[in-house]
Amino acid sequence: MIQGGMFMYRYITIEREYASGGNEIGRRLAEELGYDFYDRNILTEAAKRLDIPAMYISQLEETKTDSFLFNLAQTALGGSGARDLPVAERLFLEEKAIIEEAAQKGNCIIVGRCAGEILKEHDGCLKVFIYADYNKRIDRAIRIEHLTPGEAEETLKKFDKKRSSFYRAHSGLTWGSRENFDLLLNSSRLGIDTCIQMLKNLA
Repeated sequence: MIQGGMFMYRYITIEREYASGGNEIGRRLAEELGYDFYDRNILTEAAKRLDIPAMYISQLEETKTDSFLFNLAQTALGGSGARDLPVAERLFLEEKAIIEEAAQKGNCIIVGRCAGEILKEHDGCLKVFIYADYNKRIDRAIRIEHLTPGEAEETLKKFDKKRSSFYRAHSGLTWGSRENFDLLLNSSRLGIDTCIQMLKNLA
């Protein structure tokens, strides 16, 4: 989107490795730009709309069904929902609707949920992937999440696998692959503040 002779990104979507600081980058960037910010609140709202008890939300977060082909046929980013679909698939369709509603409202930053693929045809959408060196991610998980080294390593592997599977199931693409994103940033090399400033300058 061109405004006043300058290119402006109205939507910045962020996929991120666990403990890479992607959520912090998105949240702080939204504050500095004055953009709306969406992350796990998309899941919470989708579950609320479907009357899914809060106790089940964590189990469904970025979870796919066993059938990859079924996902692509029934719910892949342009698909339509049905009441007899698995709960995880109905949840994703609702998340997709919320993301599209967010884009209609105005400038926003969205973390996760395959938002980049959902909004890729919208003018002014910047698709970002945040990653970090393995040891730095372990250190951050220990410091921020207060995990033991063993817990941090196990959690890192679990969440990366879930996010990768979720992304592939609903987009058919490889999570973190450079051809699927406009910008990949190593937050452990650049630093959180620098990543925020770079994205702010782009927007």
